[in-house]
Amino acid sequence: METSRMTEFLCFLQKDLAIPATDLQLALRHPEQTLNSLPMILWQYGLITLRQLEQIFDWL
Repeated sequence: METSRMTEFLCFLQKDLAIPATDLQLALRHPEQTLNSLPMILWQYGLITLRQLEQIFDWL
């Protein structure tokens, strides 16, 4: 994903879903992390709810 799209996505996660920056940083450090897998990593770590996961997929 291009940088501007990535920035928009991270802003969406922080502003609209209120995911703390520290949680995002943790998920972004995951060794298998790609932008496509970021929502699942956040969910697997328990950092977002299933409802938030649905909202993320809708945004994507």
